[in-house]
Amino acid sequence: MACLLEAPLRISVLSEVTATSRHYVDRLFDPDPQKVLQGVIDMKNAVIGNNKQKANLIVLGAVPRLLYLLQQGSSSEELRTECAVVLGSLAMGTENNIKSLVDCHLIPALLQALVFPDLIFIEACLRCLRTVLISPVTPVQLLYTDPTVVPHLMSLMNQSLRTQEYTTQIIFHCCKTPEHQTVLFNHGAIQNIAPLLISTSYKVRIQALKCFSVLAYENTQVSLTLVNVLVNGELLSSIFVRMMQRDKPIEMQLTAAKCLTYMCRAGAIRTDDCCIVLKTLPCLVRMCSKEHLLEQRVEGAETLAFLLEPDVELQRIASITDQLVAMLADYFKYPSSVSTITDIKRLDHDLKHAHELRQAAFKLYASLGSNDEDIRKKITETENMMDRIVSGLSESSIKVRLAAVRCLHSLSRSVQQLRTSFHDHAVWKPLMKLLQNAPDEVLVMASSTLCNLLLEFSPSKEPILESGVIDLLCSLTHSESPALRVNGIWALMNMAFQGDQKVKMEILQSLGTEQLFCLLSDTDPNVLMKTLGLLRNLLSTRPHIDQIMSTHGKQIMQAVTLILEGDHSMEIKEQTICILANIADGSTAKDLIMTNDDMLQKMKYYMGHSNVKLQLAATYCISNLIWNEEDGSQARQDKLREMGFVDVLHKLTQALDPNLCDRAKTAMQQYLA
Repeated sequence: MACLLEAPLRISVLSEVTATSRHYVDRLFDPDPQKVLQGVIDMKNAVIGNNKQKANLIVLGAVPRLLYLLQQGSSSEELRTECAVVLGSLAMGTENNIKSLVDCHLIPALLQALVFPDLIFIEACLRCLRTVLISPVTPVQLLYTDPTVVPHLMSLMNQSLRTQEYTTQIIFHCCKTPEHQTVLFNHGAIQNIAPLLISTSYKVRIQALKCFSVLAYENTQVSLTLVNVLVNGELLSSIFVRMMQRDKPIEMQLTAAKCLTYMCRAGAIRTDDCCIVLKTLPCLVRMCSKEHLLEQRVEGAETLAFLLEPDVELQRIASITDQLVAMLADYFKYPSSVSTITDIKRLDHDLKHAHELRQAAFKLYASLGSNDEDIRKKITETENMMDRIVSGLSESSIKVRLAAVRCLHSLSRSVQQLRTSFHDHAVWKPLMKLLQNAPDEVLVMASSTLCNLLLEFSPSKEPILESGVIDLLCSLTHSESPALRVNGIWALMNMAFQGDQKVKMEILQSLGTEQLFCLLSDTDPNVLMKTLGLLRNLLSTRPHIDQIMSTHGKQIMQAVTLILEGDHSMEIKEQTICILANIADGSTAKDLIMTNDDMLQKMKYYMGHSNVKLQLAATYCISNLIWNEEDGSQARQDKLREMGFVDVLHKLTQALDPNLCDRAKTAMQQYLA
């Protein structure tokens, strides 16, 4: 039987099954319909609040028989309804019960049964469906398998207050992906749910509001539609604003604020709109107050972090609203030893979920400090903040570690913090530890932070170098994740900037010539750009240029040629020509360009290009080749004169761009000296 529990569990449960339980199931097979009905009613009364009895009946095969009776056209309306009620009660038990019901194909059976016209029966089916579908063990995709189901749900929605409540609950819990949003949107979810926001029933209003929060999340199409929807002549956004008023239930305030946040992030509402600045933002800040429940404070902080993330002005406003930065410090002290919580269950719950508060606080600090230097300073000066971040990097919860490293990354954009707080607390040590063994999501953020710690003005750069980080960074460049490849190269690029010859040779040795040239042909333009940046930094002083080009010159010139001839952006080609300009500054390395007529013709082409940056880089390269004070300059000048470079330079001295004009004049002076 498909819905039975696994054998070992079934045996242990069967040993406890009573004769009474068997009797309930046996009565479902009685030939007398009235006795069957009474048997189902008795079963309903027996399972209320009794999880053991529910498990017994599932094991004994009650579910397939109840579903059979529910689907039979010959069954009376009352019998079908009672069967749906019992199934709903069985679903109110344990997660194992729900798994068994799903295995018995309960969901398609109930969805098919919704064609019967009886309203009480439909309500019972929807209530059972709601109970099963809101469980974390139920695959929500089951709602979308049959394309007729969603439109039928929409048609059933407005038959009664109960159908409104149950269908909106189902939609809220089953809208998990952009594809789900699209299906629901295309079948009129917005038009059907919008009027429910002014329902007389609070349960209906709050479920409708929750639906809009999941429909609008990161969805531009839905959000742009919502912003123009009218309900009784009032814009939906105005209704959401009214729902955020302080006299409304906290759940309603918070959900309405989420709806407006998601609409704003999707571009449907401007960030400077008064409904965001004067209503949504203050409402979310209020939710962070310690007078609210833990889950409300978590949701409030995480939603506010999402709202603030891209907008500097909102970050500044939030940072001075209700002492938010200091208020968040309380998230790390909860529940305290002097907690006012007297409800033991609530205290136990909060102790188990206190890490969620820390995670939310880190996320919000990260958003607050992502742009403004004064806010970053305020955050780092909050009591024990740097110690808390360092502790967060080694917490057992992966979500807390990720949020802590996000916060650290946000603060690491500050030159001042890199020189002070980051150095004082040696944050590079736990960061390096985090990089040793972490999921990709954490690795991306941790390696991004490391890139900032390796900037030349960071005091952490030297100790990180001494810790043997080069091999670790080179290993990141082999990752399948483009973001990790970019960060690995970026960090190496920062390390090579004004680095000594020893560090540069270590990078080349650890990375390997093969991998370097593999990265120079990477399909991801960001990886290619950063690899060119690394190469440019490696080829940055004359002795370094000559040494590297003496061992790798042929391959580097080949890679440069391929990039210049390839279909790449102007930025990539500019960086490539800048590398050639560096090579041209070498004493012996410049011969690799001078003996390559094809490359010289390319420089001549780019000097006449329509893009000023490419012209400037190419002119800089030629200027380095003909510089008077260096050995062999006369021969190089003569060759380039024969190739027509003097005419090109003369023309560029009339260029409209002042930098290009000056660079061309400087080059021309080499011929006149």
